[in-house]
Amino acid sequence: MNSFTRILPLLLLGVVLLVVSGTVAWSILASGKLSDGPVDLVWDKAACAACGMHVGEPPFAAQLTTKDGHTHAFDDPGCLFVYVEEQHPDVHSIFFHHHGEKRWIAADKAAFVAVEKTPMGFGVAAVDTGTAGAIDLDEARRKCLTRTSGHGDK
Repeated sequence: MNSFTRILPLLLLGVVLLVVSGTVAWSILASGKLSDGPVDLVWDKAACAACGMHVGEPPFAAQLTTKDGHTHAFDDPGCLFVYVEEQHPDVHSIFFHHHGEKRWIAADKAAFVAVEKTPMGFGVAAVDTGTAGAIDLDEARRKCLTRTSGHGDK
């Protein structure tokens, strides 16, 4: 038996171990990838990260996912704006629930309309950009942050 035939099984074992460990490493990295879309909230069970109230009215819900993978739910768009202002989270994505449809809107595609009653009294609800009479995200944020307590006092 020559030296090559003695080494061949060890070489093949090394290749198999390398392929298996590479596959395991790839699957671990792939499973840790942050979602680019909204997560499902459990209505009336999720608590607002800003005020602690339950998130039970989908037309006013919002969510923020941080770069470490934690998703925070909000019962009112204004609560999300207050949370970001006060907590300065490392934001991966923000979604607002559409006020009139059963779907989420990415923050960069959201505009806001005035609504008389919202869960925390901020008075804005998310719609698609380009909606007649809607204000942009920055204007909605400014409007919500000018409230004295951040929860509907003005």
